Amino acid sequence: MKLVVQVPCLNEEETLPLVLASIPSSVPGVDEVVVVVIDDGSSDRTVEVARSFGVTEIVRHHRNQGLARSFTDGVNHALAIGADIVVNTDGDNQYPQERIADLVRPILRGEADIVIADRQVGLIEHFSPGKKALQRLGSQVVNVAARTELPDAASGFRAYSREALMRLNTVTRFSYCMETIIQAGNKNLAIASVPVLTNPKTRESRLFSSTRQHVFRSGAAIVRAYVMYRPYVIFGVMAALFGVLGLAPFARYAVLAATGDGGGHVQSLLVGAALIVMSSLCLMLGIVSDLIRTNRALIEANLEHTKRARFDILRVPTTPAITSVAGANGAVR
Repeated sequence: MKLVVQVPCLNEEETLPLVLASIPSSVPGVDEVVVVVIDDGSSDRTVEVARSFGVTEIVRHHRNQGLARSFTDGVNHALAIGADIVVNTDGDNQYPQERIADLVRPILRGEADIVIADRQVGLIEHFSPGKKALQRLGSQVVNVAARTELPDAASGFRAYSREALMRLNTVTRFSYCMETIIQAGNKNLAIASVPVLTNPKTRESRLFSSTRQHVFRSGAAIVRAYVMYRPYVIFGVMAALFGVLGLAPFARYAVLAATGDGGGHVQSLLVGAALIVMSSLCLMLGIVSDLIRTNRALIEANLEHTKRARFDILRVPTTPAITSVAGANGAVR
């Protein structure tokens, strides 16, 4: 049983030592713990610091690719070196790495495919009341979309089983957190939660420049992921809404015509006709989107088989390795 702890980093030379020093060298039920550092285009001594702590597995991006890409490349590298469980933490030391054993325990027991740390947002001192409320609201929205009951869907401190990673595919470049939960929920993967207390704040977030940007990007990621797996719900609701609104002017005109006052209200028919056309368009978009969803399911099934064939063959001994990912296309060399 091999556990890989991956640490995405962007200019984390100051905080990375705290992270690496607190990652346990042994975990009950695990035979080997391997640390993988993903350097997302750092311009400081992040890589040198990682090497000084004995990290031999390093994935490097020559340019900044974003958190989601770093997560994906780290996972691919972890699977290639034979990971059975992958734990994702952060290079800014906000998460308690000493709780990794608690995080992987439900997977080792066969109780969960994914385990997400509950940061207990209400107890985080540097979060403002507004941010705490937004975090709770975001988790509720994700739970509705994924049909889960997670208290902290935005937490990046989480563990994945090998089987779960074979079935998950990230598309967004902003953050993988919401998307992977919605995917996992719609693929009926078992998701558990473990309460933790975060470490004191070390720096401002580099993932977003403002709360407004974070809300907008997270919302867009949630909607995109939801539409991918349940488009008929969104377009079905829109079609029904426009349909009802479109029938209302016709009903009004019929009542007025029955009372002999329908001559001057032809505009009601025009408004009703326009709304019914919009309803029909939503219905057609829903049908097309559902066909695309079916096609996506077939592609993902094929991709899962490809991953299994690739990574089961590529299970190699743990030897020092540096994987470089160059350019915007993220080609691995």
